[in-house]
Amino acid sequence: TGGARFGDRGYFVQPTVFSDVSDDMKICREEIFGPVQAIQKVKNMDDAIERANKNNYGLAAAVFSQDLGKTHYVANSLRAGTIWVNTYNTFSAAAPFGGYKESGIGRELGQYGLDNYTEVKTVTMAIPKKNS
Repeated sequence: TGGARFGDRGYFVQPTVFSDVSDDMKICREEIFGPVQAIQKVKNMDDAIERANKNNYGLAAAVFSQDLGKTHYVANSLRAGTIWVNTYNTFSAAAPFGGYKESGIGRELGQYGLDNYTEVKTVTMAIPKKNS
């Protein structure tokens, strides 16, 4: 559904939904930025986690459930730099953002993001003994 060009300038597409996606499809193996949703059928929660973690990328993931025990289990199991629970694309300047695996290097935002702009220095100095 969707996928048509949007507008007459740039490279924009309408929001697009891909259904019946298999693990070997390009849409499933690459990190796509855009209004795209790939839908896959899974056997159970552990199957979903295993298949998600097989991907070479791990920028972010979202988990939706009323069972907080399950959301904690899934969030802890996924190899992604950001996990949203019952929300999506929510950011805070205090929380670091960045990916795992091939999804970027380092972190933005939060203390971890600030660390990229600092340089640590150690100065060791011998102090002569005072003669008194």
